Amino acid sequence: MITALKIIFSIIFLWVCYTVITTSLQSNLFEQWDYLGSIPWMRATLWDFYANVSVIYLWVCYKEKGIALKIVWLILLVLLGSIASTAFVLIQLFRLKPNEGLKEFFTSRNG
Repeated sequence: MITALKIIFSIIFLWVCYTVITTSLQSNLFEQWDYLGSIPWMRATLWDFYANVSVIYLWVCYKEKGIALKIVWLILLVLLGSIASTAFVLIQLFRLKPNEGLKEFFTSRNG
């Protein structure tokens, strides 16, 4: 199961990075911000994004003991979104020892 999750989250991470990079090369978000902000679905998407960041960040706060890492992850989650969240999940998956499973993935703390 853990190997499958590593593969799945690696694919998601690479796909999100590819999508963000290719989209950034085609379109400048900051130049189109006023237009995008006027679209109701864009506003809903941003609210959805920050709600997800809040949920994921609660797990990050549980997993990470140090305040500095908690702050770094908050900044990364807000700035990078799914790139940061999938990176965090991958880091947690690769930290597992061979005999550990989903219980340790969700409950063991770092540091």
